[in-house]
Amino acid sequence: MDQKLDLELIGLTKRYGDTVAVDMISYHFSAGTYACLLGPSGCGKSSTLRMIAGHESVSDGAVTLAGRDISHLPPAKRGTAMMFQNYALFPHLNVRDNVSFSFKMAGVDLATRYRQADAMLELVDMTELADRLPSQLSGGQQQRAALARALITKPDVLLLDEPLSALDPFLRVRMRAELKKLQRELGITFVHVTHGQDEALALADEIVVMNDAKIEQAGQTRNVFDAPATAFVARFLGSHNVVSMPDGMVAVRSDALQLTSTEAAKLPGTITNIEYQGTHVALTAAVPGEQEVTALLSDKDFFGNPKELGEAIGLNWEAEAAHALAQ
Repeated sequence: MDQKLDLELIGLTKRYGDTVAVDMISYHFSAGTYACLLGPSGCGKSSTLRMIAGHESVSDGAVTLAGRDISHLPPAKRGTAMMFQNYALFPHLNVRDNVSFSFKMAGVDLATRYRQADAMLELVDMTELADRLPSQLSGGQQQRAALARALITKPDVLLLDEPLSALDPFLRVRMRAELKKLQRELGITFVHVTHGQDEALALADEIVVMNDAKIEQAGQTRNVFDAPATAFVARFLGSHNVVSMPDGMVAVRSDALQLTSTEAAKLPGTITNIEYQGTHVALTAAVPGEQEVTALLSDKDFFGNPKELGEAIGLNWEAEAAHALAQ
């Protein structure tokens, strides 16, 4: 990828009066990467995306693209395009006219803008629906139309604000695959805001975990998942238990926990919940210090030696499965 198209946030800050929504965050997105901003509601991720897009003013710091400060440019001059959570399609325009609307506003002739719109609709597999109104489309089709409209300007960076939140769970999984495929085909940077851990892990090459207006941890997705730096990241990403041990706090993946006798255990516990999840069983246990941990066991392992609610158990893990957390 062309490194000249890297996107960078430098001490980026957003204040609303006395409230700091984004607090001096810095991060360098490699060109052509699929990045997810992940965090709970109110952590600052959407404000960050809107500052990159130019839909929110920057209080301090800068957004640069290809080494150029774009912080104070209007959205259309930045080299970015944004796909909104509600898709924001014009209800009175058909799909082709929605997709080509920015070209119409720029004074591009009808034949040229329709030719470009049709090329984008072919890219997102919407050619046969070009003459339909948004109200005649399913949620997934509306999303594709909004994608085509965002991509027609040939942005260097596509910004996506919770793009899958309006879809049903089955369609959400399907559209994840389509988004990833589209990003690979186009080779441009996608920055995608979500509060869904599964969504971020499935899509992102790079993940930026935000909490309380700051970046809690960022980097290659697998590295962040395998080595969470803080208890917040370990808990928020899911699939990790945060356990207080005599020498400090550690994160242990749920699938790394093993059941054993109470005498041989690193951690004694009492079973509080058993949940069958098809390929595995999630077993939750109360452990010392008013903590709960969850072990994921294969259905074969669990039903080969079933346990009952209220039963005392021991929990063990290999030494390399425990990751020390910052206090």
